[in-house]
This record gives sequence, C-alpha cells and structure tokens, in this order.
Amino acid sequence: MAAVVDIDAAIGFVVAHGDVVERARLSWLRTGTSPPPEVLDSAEVGQTLGGGWPASWGDEVASVDATCFRLSELADLGALGRQSARRALDWLAAAQQRDGCWEEDAALADTAPEWARPGDPEARFYLTANAAFWLTVAGLDARAAGPLDHRVGGAYAGVVHAAGQALAAQLRRDGSWPSFLAAGWLSAAVLHRQQMFYESAQIKAVLAERIPQASPADAAWLAATLRRVGVDEHEWTLVAARRRLSETQRSDGGWTSDDGHQFDVHATLAVISAFR
Repeated sequence: MAAVVDIDAAIGFVVAHGDVVERARLSWLRTGTSPPPEVLDSAEVGQTLGGGWPASWGDEVASVDATCFRLSELADLGALGRQSARRALDWLAAAQQRDGCWEEDAALADTAPEWARPGDPEARFYLTANAAFWLTVAGLDARAAGPLDHRVGGAYAGVVHAAGQALAAQLRRDGSWPSFLAAGWLSAAVLHRQQMFYESAQIKAVLAERIPQASPADAAWLAATLRRVGVDEHEWTLVAARRRLSETQRSDGGWTSDDGHQFDVHATLAVISAFR
C-alpha cells in the first residue's frame, strides 16, 4: 500500500498555527496568490547594500547561509523575480570563489555555527551546495516565466556549472559526501539539473538508505529540494521520503521541526511544497 501524506490536514495545521507570512506562503503554494506588499517587505527586511543578508549570529556582515535562507522564504512567496531577490542572487554569484565553491566571510569565523564556519571543509561543501541550488532555482524560474532572461541564464549558468563540477569532484566512490546530511540532497539537486545524473543518483542512493532514520524535518526538506528541480515524485528516494513523512505526521496534521516547535509550521510547509 502506498504511503499517504494527508495534505489537507497539513494545510489545516498551517492555517491554525501559522503567522501572516506563513499563511501567505501557503496561499502561494496552493493557489499562486501573490502576498500583500507588507508581507514581502517584511521578508526582505535587513538586506545589505551589497545584496546579501546578514545572519542573526553575524552582526552586519552578509552571510551565504542567511542569504540562501531568505531566498527560500521569498521563493515560497513567489518573489524570486523581485529586485531584492535578484540583488541577492547577483551577490551570491559574485561571492563564488575561483575553485567554484563558497565560504563565509572570514570576519564571521568567531560567531559562525559549524555548518557555516570559514575554513571548515564540511561547511564549504554545504555552502557550495546551498548557494548553487538557489542559483539553479533562479535559472529555472526565469525559464518558467517565459522567454529566457539572458542575464539570469547567462550570468548564473556558468556559476552553477562550476559549482557542480566542484561538488562532483569531492564525492567519495560510494556516493557519500564530505559534509552534513543536508548537503547531500542540495548537491543531488544541483547535479541533477547539470545532467550529471550518475553522480546525482549515487547521492540519492545513499540518502534513500538514511531516510528511514531521518527526522521529519529532514525528510521534508529533502523532498521539497528534489521536487523543486524536477525529480519525479515516484523516484525511489522521494517514495522513501513520503513513507517517512506519512509515518511521522502528527494527529494535528503537522510535523515536528528539529529547531523547536516554533518552526513546526515551516517544516509542514516544506511537505506541502513537495507533495501538494
């Protein structure tokens, strides 16, 4: 019997417990309804003049990790075409290093968490996968919007290609990667869109083995990431993720976040994004 995720119950959970921005994200995901201007303004607040966003742990220095998080919020509001998102994407592209990778500013070394620590190889791989993923999504959105935005397609295509090569070069022979779990599904998504299907499949095979023990939030983020780049929902890694999510959906319709219950709605929105 196929695993079933109760999307209607998930929608009810977000309506009951989400804030204004989260309910606006739900409206966009369900019906494509554009949020009111004040919601978009609140999602964009704090952007630096250069285009990135600073992290809560990093004073006023723009952060690769924080900028990717803001882009994920704007994407769920249908706002990647707005000027602030384009400035952020341009900033990300310009921050790529010559070897195709990304790293946080050295000024953040004393405050950055382990997944963003400058000079740490695991953080470097994760940030490269994350930045390349959002630049990939931006290129896909530009094509979906109509005639190809040549500035986006041209400017970011080479950046993402270099990142894909850098990520693939660091994979181990068994398909595992030298970084955190999330770096796996982000890099699998990037490599899938780069038509590096063998490398992407290697990573997804490793992920599929880990999904039965994954947290609900990780299964949700994995599924939303792979679906965003066009991986078929019947592909076996996503079937395993759906099974895990069907097992862990709560009676109130939501899923539990790894970061505290205040983020349960965020995790539930990721599931809706993946399997709506």
